[in-house]
Amino acid sequence: MRKIFEEELQDLHVLFSEMGKMVNEAIYISVKGFVNHDKELAAEVIASDIAINQREAEIEKRCFELIALHQPVTGNLRRIVTIMKACADLERMADHAVSIAKSTIRVKGNKRNSDIEAAIAEQSEKVKIMVEEVLTAYIKTDIEKAKEVALSDKLVDQAAEHIYGRAIEEMKLDPELVLGATDYIMVAGYLERIGDYVTNICEWIIYLGTGKIIELNTNNKFED
Repeated sequence: MRKIFEEELQDLHVLFSEMGKMVNEAIYISVKGFVNHDKELAAEVIASDIAINQREAEIEKRCFELIALHQPVTGNLRRIVTIMKACADLERMADHAVSIAKSTIRVKGNKRNSDIEAAIAEQSEKVKIMVEEVLTAYIKTDIEKAKEVALSDKLVDQAAEHIYGRAIEEMKLDPELVLGATDYIMVAGYLERIGDYVTNICEWIIYLGTGKIIELNTNNKFED
């Protein structure tokens, strides 16, 4: 039974890692579609969300089955709880990718600003790196890396603030940009929230490794 449990738990880790890659791809494609005004890419992201939701449901079901059948305790129970919680965060990140894709479809034909779109692309690249690094930290249960990734969320927040300021300025200068600039603010906000969910996963990695629940990116300093 012990061997079966370990094999099933390893399968869960693989499913979670694969889901993380699916979500990261959805985020990347959604922003690429937005800045390139590509409705086909946007539609691809919206369609792919079904598979991501199904993956979350499958992982959650397997987690409950493992708990019911094997009644794990301490470290093993933490591993399952971490997967369930982090999986939910990934699903919410995918939802924001869908929201970005819907913005692409909605603003098609509106006046655009290439400089702000370039800033959004740069912000999305920061988010993409965060997602890739948090998945690596998860696989290795690397607490220090998780803390480092969480700190990088400040750069995503700063980028969102910059885009918001630029969008407001452009609205004042050119009324025809109001609709497009409003979507710039929304998309930057979606990316900022994705960064927050990555930070949540960082917190669950620390919980996995230490058994302690702590909040990152607050005024509290990291404990040594």
